[in-house]
Formats: sequence, C-alpha cells, structure tokens
Amino acid sequence: MKRLLAATETTAAFFLLLIALLTASNVFVRYVFGFQIPDWFDGASMLQAIALSWGFALATYYGSHICVDLFWELSSPATKRRIDLFATALTLVFSTAMAWMMWVKSLSTGGQTTMDLLLPLDWFFIPASFGLSVGAVLCALRLVKLWRGEAEDLMPEEMA
Repeated sequence: MKRLLAATETTAAFFLLLIALLTASNVFVRYVFGFQIPDWFDGASMLQAIALSWGFALATYYGSHICVDLFWELSSPATKRRIDLFATALTLVFSTAMAWMMWVKSLSTGGQTTMDLLLPLDWFFIPASFGLSVGAVLCALRLVKLWRGEAEDLMPEEMA
C-alpha cells in the first residue's frame, strides 16, 4: 500500500515539475529569443489535468481535501463515522463514474492532436485516466478502512 501511495505522490509531483519546467522554459525563450515554445499553453493545461487527477487520488485516500466540517466536528464519534462512510461511498460512486467517462474519452479521441506540434491528445488523456482510476481504487480502499474502523491508518504521520 505504501508503494502505491508513494508512486501516486511521485507521479503527481513529476507532472507538476513538467508544468513548471515547460512554463519557465517558455518564458525564457520568449524573453531571450523572442518566440514561444509551440503548444506550450495546451501542453501545460493538459499536464495540469494529469497532475490534478493524480492529486485527486491522494486527496481522496487521505481525506485531506478542503471541506466544511462544522457539523462533523460537533457530532458524536459514531455519527462522525457514519458521515465519513456516507461521504466516502458517495465519492466512490462519482470518482468511479468520472474515471469511466475519462477512459471513454481517452479511447475515443480518434487521432485528435494539438494544434502546433500535432501531439496526439491520448498521450495526455490516458495518464489522466490512470490517475482517476487510481483515485477510485484508493477511494474504495479508504471506504474499506473506514468500515473496519482503521481510519487512523489513513493519514501519514508527517501530515497528521
């Protein structure tokens, strides 16, 4: 499990690094040489979608996404557990549907490409689809751990 989480974190971080490198490189060549890297904006946007899909997987598993939890904070431990189970089950339904639809989109691009470099869009859609699929799997694992009462195992020590 630790390897899957580490791989997911590394993948999200790698795509964030690619976005930063692409953007910084484009700024450099624009100011120094007076031209832009072809497709840099489309590329950065699609890389951001990939990074977000892998980040979504982590946020779902850790339960660390932004939320308003005033009702949860005032609830009893049993009610908190029921809220967490319901919210995670609902998230699993929607994340599974989102992953499924992203795969449908990824496998039906039909040779669509970017404007300048003619890079196939599926090069970007497929890694995002994998990220959303990992998100659904991690959400299911979170639901199982919550069901078993192992919620304290979800958050790593450095984040707790």
